[in-house]
Amino acid sequence: MTQSLSRLISQGRGDTPADLVLRGGVVWDMVTGSKIGGDVAICGDTIVGIGVDYEGERVIDVTGQTLVPGFIDTHLHIESSLVTPHEFDRCVGPRGVTTAICDPHEIANVIGVAGIEYFLDCALETVMDIRVNLSSCVPSSHMETAGAQIEAPDLVPLMDHPQVIGLAEFMNYPGVIFQDPGCMAKLEAFRGRHIDGHCPQLVGRDLNAYIAAGIRTEHEATTADEAREKLQKGMRVLIREGSVSKDMHALQPLLNDVTSAYMCLCTDDRNPLDISEHGHLDYMIRELIRLGCPPLAVYRAASLSAAEAFGLKDRGQIAPGKRADIVVLDDIAECRATLVLSGGVVMDEAAFAARTVTPPVGRGSVKIGTIRADHFRTGGNRRRTDVIGIIPGKIITEHLHETIPITDGDKRPDLARDLIKIAVVERHGINGNIATGFVKGFGLKAGAIASTVCHDHHNIAVVGADYSDMAMAANRLGDLQGGFVVVRDGAVLAELSLPVAGLMSDRPFEEVHESLIALRTAAGSLGVTLEEPLLQLAFLALPVIPALKITDRGMVDVEKFEIIPG
Repeated sequence: MTQSLSRLISQGRGDTPADLVLRGGVVWDMVTGSKIGGDVAICGDTIVGIGVDYEGERVIDVTGQTLVPGFIDTHLHIESSLVTPHEFDRCVGPRGVTTAICDPHEIANVIGVAGIEYFLDCALETVMDIRVNLSSCVPSSHMETAGAQIEAPDLVPLMDHPQVIGLAEFMNYPGVIFQDPGCMAKLEAFRGRHIDGHCPQLVGRDLNAYIAAGIRTEHEATTADEAREKLQKGMRVLIREGSVSKDMHALQPLLNDVTSAYMCLCTDDRNPLDISEHGHLDYMIRELIRLGCPPLAVYRAASLSAAEAFGLKDRGQIAPGKRADIVVLDDIAECRATLVLSGGVVMDEAAFAARTVTPPVGRGSVKIGTIRADHFRTGGNRRRTDVIGIIPGKIITEHLHETIPITDGDKRPDLARDLIKIAVVERHGINGNIATGFVKGFGLKAGAIASTVCHDHHNIAVVGADYSDMAMAANRLGDLQGGFVVVRDGAVLAELSLPVAGLMSDRPFEEVHESLIALRTAAGSLGVTLEEPLLQLAFLALPVIPALKITDRGMVDVEKFEIIPG
């Protein structure tokens, strides 16, 4: 609730007691690096005073602790946390995340604008401040079948919503460089507003052209050289450390007291299993400090620099007039919050229980017929075969070539060479496409794994050593209306239902965490060697990340931006 100017001024001057006072701590200033003693006075959702003593209607003792600005996750897809926005709020808010800048393009690819509107409704209800960048690429390319298509006229009516920042990651970078009409219409509509970027491995003149379109932030740099060029050309670089996309160690050498004003942190994305075992932005802060980054640079990137990069001028610093987003810490290096305030509200179970909760949307989104074992045969008359090569910890892949014999008209899995079958099954009820191919790097020796989390079109992705198990896994996802399934020898070993658009659970994050543990164990029993096989699988179908991917329309050479002829 907006406070009157009179109340803000009176409480800041100490003429009347503040609504809330944090007493006895030390404020760490993200601009000068100074440690400032004294109380923090809060009026409603706004800080009105620091550095002196205050009286308050409510006083919280934080003696001996350090106060830092709330953390800002500058790019994520909340759907990929596998829980609803309200459960995400419960899951990461107490860890210090007070602002999340999300692109709901996962649910938008399934149910269209209605999915974005659901997120905007939720963003008005959560304790943390969820800001939305409107999904720019639904679908991400012309080489996949999504459940919806969103054009510029669909986005314009939403652009002035109070929770909207601008246009989300522009993944179709060839469409920008070569001026695709649909891409140009979106860029023109949001010209002068914030446009987020997505241009992996783009360099030189092509990168110049992309940035000249008005794109200002970017999270796809996977090497220090790539990030350095983007910084030098005026982009704000977001250091990413997700459950699959792990770029923090590669970019860490660039983060220092000079560059930290132009670098931010993002997760893009972490699931409840990873959050429970390692953390969220708090994990990134701990690890960056452990790796030798200056602590001030790390905390600045997590707060003030993030706020300024996305035009959120009301936060990022504990100072009068700023939003009361505050994290209280015992130890800066450990970054484990003892108290978190978002807009002056303590992020605890009482606050979460008091929220209004918009009912989830997107149920009944898995529309498939019966999938048979023979659907996973791979024909053709060429033994030389394009194979997706997994790079652990990366969503980029290698474009491999292997010689695979043809037996009875089918190229079959070769477990001795770690060549297993991968398929994408269209699940939006549009055309029934099924495409098959090969992937190397799972280590899978038996059974099958299937998922409706399949970026960004979110069809069914399934990998396996046995066609019957692959069919059973895919059909089980139809029964569950989305989720993850692990199958071996005709039996389901583990599963997680994700009935909200086939992407999110309607259960508490603690239950999702327990199911993910069972799924990881089951995948390991099949011989899988990847740390996050379910999310790794999900990114193998994203045709805007190099080098070789698969969609329901076939194998995609991303560097040529074309489907490989069968």
